Amino acid sequence: MSAASGATVPYGPLSYDGLPPATGAWREGFPAGERRFLDVGDVTVAAGATIPAVRVAYQTWGTLNEQGTNAVYVCHALTGDSHVAGEAGPGHLTSGWWDGLVGPGAPVDTDEWFVVCANVLGGCQGTTGPVSLAPDGRPWGSRFPVVTVADMVEVERRVMEALGIPSWALMLGPSLGGMRVLEWMVAHPDRVRSGLVLGTTAAVTADQIGTHATQIAAIEADPRYRGGDYYDQPAGEGPHVGMGIARRIAHLTYRSESELDLRFGRDPQDDEVPTAGGRFAVESYLDHQADKLARRFDANTYIALTRAMSLFDLGDGRGGAAEALASVRAPLTVVGLDSDRLFPIRLQEEIVAATPTARPLRVVRSPYGHDGFLVEKEQVGEIVRDALAVVPVT
Repeated sequence: MSAASGATVPYGPLSYDGLPPATGAWREGFPAGERRFLDVGDVTVAAGATIPAVRVAYQTWGTLNEQGTNAVYVCHALTGDSHVAGEAGPGHLTSGWWDGLVGPGAPVDTDEWFVVCANVLGGCQGTTGPVSLAPDGRPWGSRFPVVTVADMVEVERRVMEALGIPSWALMLGPSLGGMRVLEWMVAHPDRVRSGLVLGTTAAVTADQIGTHATQIAAIEADPRYRGGDYYDQPAGEGPHVGMGIARRIAHLTYRSESELDLRFGRDPQDDEVPTAGGRFAVESYLDHQADKLARRFDANTYIALTRAMSLFDLGDGRGGAAEALASVRAPLTVVGLDSDRLFPIRLQEEIVAATPTARPLRVVRSPYGHDGFLVEKEQVGEIVRDALAVVPVT
């Protein structure tokens, strides 16, 4: 049984939900937000390897106009997927990760805009990645090549071509999504009429690489990781422990010190007694976050996408990040989060300073750190509406 016919492996998230290839299906009146697939051919990545027959999971909302000029692309972050908005359903264990931002009357108003979001190359929510079946019928696992942000953008470009979209009116994304927006604006300047990035950077720093490396080491140290080839293990026998540790480390960078202290302080969890081996409330919170991610995300995918972030440097081969940003021609809205300790606001200030078409830096005021882009929907929505209001006409 092929991946296209709905095959899954015993361990890990549901990669394919049995839907047939859907090239052009968006023209046939599929319900808004329903996941569908595109086959985009073989992809040779920057590392030199070729991934054959890449399949992409994507969703759309709204209607593409006859000129194809009202298309907006949303780039998801590390553990996101194509399900930007809508309820949980086939292929999606949770509701949309940016629910409220996209839809009729929402900041990205689907009565006006045609919205597209695709799961990235290397993902585990329908797009070809480590959990997918290789040509030999076995999951890629440890054999899946290293991928970069530029490789992800190339796959997104093919999705754009397949959907018949000449240019994106606006591309927007947070974190890893923002990295892809910047790569698009530099690599394909004629295809992006405006961009918006939130809580991101033009080149990942040593501190971020170190945090990423620690998370990857936690997963790889789990005996059940088995070098990345764990998909033939029974349910529950995968590297959940290592994945959970990685998520705990990451989540501490997603939230701010002040928010955690105000929210939990030194309180014990319910009637547990820390001096008797019980947990503090913040420990219980991190346990919960770890368990949630392990249930819906693949460990190899987490490593692949985290490594892609570490590798990201917009200026690589372009004379440096500032030189690359200086080539941007389309309007760019840059958003920082004032309590973000993963991508501190100085990194967004650097993007604005180096980009001739950047608008003044917008700052989201939030105690929630990096996760403010998910929590502060009113502030983010206002900024998105403003960015859409100044999209250049074709």
